[in-house]
Amino acid sequence: MESYVERPPLPGLAGVVRTVWIQRTGEAAYVQRHLPTGGVEIHFPIGGRPQLVGPLTGPEVEVIPAHTTIVGVRFHPGTAPPLPTVLDDLVDQRVGLADLWGSLEDRLVEAIARAATPERALMFLQAHLLQEFRTAVRVDPLVGEAVQALMPWRPLNIDTLANHLALSASQLRRRCLHAVGMSPKVLQRTLRFQGFLALAQAGATPTGRLGADGTAGLAIDAGYADQAHLSRECLRLTGLTPSQLLGLNPSQPLGGTVDRCMCGHDHSASYKPFLATRRQPLRV
Repeated sequence: MESYVERPPLPGLAGVVRTVWIQRTGEAAYVQRHLPTGGVEIHFPIGGRPQLVGPLTGPEVEVIPAHTTIVGVRFHPGTAPPLPTVLDDLVDQRVGLADLWGSLEDRLVEAIARAATPERALMFLQAHLLQEFRTAVRVDPLVGEAVQALMPWRPLNIDTLANHLALSASQLRRRCLHAVGMSPKVLQRTLRFQGFLALAQAGATPTGRLGADGTAGLAIDAGYADQAHLSRECLRLTGLTPSQLLGLNPSQPLGGTVDRCMCGHDHSASYKPFLATRRQPLRV
């Protein structure tokens, strides 16, 4: 039976890693639709070769073979494991970690393969990343501040953000491209959609702003002008309409629960902290 369960990262990685996960396929291959999150990911099949998935600007459909177990790490926008290149060189790409980490990747593959359980394999991968971030990785603090300001629920002009950071708009764009892989505006659109997904998959109740309810109400709560605006962005980012993506039946209530989305996957570790940003005041 196919399963996907997310968990919070080790405390020492919380500032750079959004979530970690274990995915198992069953008797049949599984079609996985990866969506843009604003961050990069490590996909590490146990017994196979790990890959870095660069920042996505659209959907990536992957067929995962039957009887496969993958441990994964999803990074916050603006953070990444040690890399010999800037992130705008890796947009919408999958790169073998051997091409980025050399012989270190071989040692990781061996250690992960020897792990007695997927949980231990994931713990080993996190421990390795924790050591790397302690010794080698440097995060651009201004880009980190920009990412927090560009979270959904907070309509924000990019020029205003650049002025707050004492940067020109072109400087902010360049630093975001290098550290995130996308411009501030594209990142803002990606995070807004992640905000909508967090609301929808948590089964949130729309606030009723502008008299809208259902999907339209959540779209407005996430920062879209209306449901048509959401639908255009959803097609661009996922290749599906909101109803297709969420598996909605018009006769049923919207969404699942905070612990389990409509597809049956456990996203709670990813979306609970994301939803918490709705209550944080904007300091720009």
